[in-house]
Amino acid sequence: MLNSSKLRRDGRLANELRAFQVNWDPMEFALSSLIISTGKTSVLCSISIENDVPNWRSGSGKGWLTAEYRLLPGSTPQRKKREFMKLSGRTQEIQRLIGRSLRAVVDFSLLGEKTLLVDCDVIQADAGTRTAAITGSWIAMARAFERLISQGLITVNPLIGQVAGVSVGLTDGNCFLDLDYLEDSSADVDMNVVMSADHRFLELQGTAERASFSRAELNIMLDFAEPALEKLHLAQKLALEQQN
Repeated sequence: MLNSSKLRRDGRLANELRAFQVNWDPMEFALSSLIISTGKTSVLCSISIENDVPNWRSGSGKGWLTAEYRLLPGSTPQRKKREFMKLSGRTQEIQRLIGRSLRAVVDFSLLGEKTLLVDCDVIQADAGTRTAAITGSWIAMARAFERLISQGLITVNPLIGQVAGVSVGLTDGNCFLDLDYLEDSSADVDMNVVMSADHRFLELQGTAERASFSRAELNIMLDFAEPALEKLHLAQKLALEQQN
């Protein structure tokens, strides 16, 4: 099942990431913004800040981070209706995942009583939107902290780690990395892996879509994901260097 030489419909090897690209600052008024593209999937990630925290956090001297995620109309083959007051279960799940992943690498005692607002809007969806949102939002957040320091709003960078996400799956006994929509929709097992740069897992979301999977198959999927996440961590750093 370690089929890293197997070619896919788009010409990639089984363990190969889709093309990765970051376009900086499409939004002039956000603290930080970018469009991350992984293959045909594109997500607009933006960071804003409020000088306030939730009531339960008030008086603690610590900040907070909250994330929102949406599929924009036109991002999918059939127009996606806007979600307003009532969010779908999928949307709630994904934005909680993004928030948890980013909060794990922030020391909120260094932010003060401020809230970072992370918005992830999917411009085009070809699978892997949640992992692209995490990967892109970390880059945007790192840049936002740099700007807060340069503006004198904080004195020490609260960023204490790096995080990225990638998908991996099983189809007909074969393992594939960074699935596109057709691969994802036909996968027997679909997994999203979120990992920090020090090789600590923050989230493992594995689902038996059409078939259960063994411990050995889980290990193979992680063996595909881990080196890919190392490459994404490097790509994140290069994106920040390009911006600077």
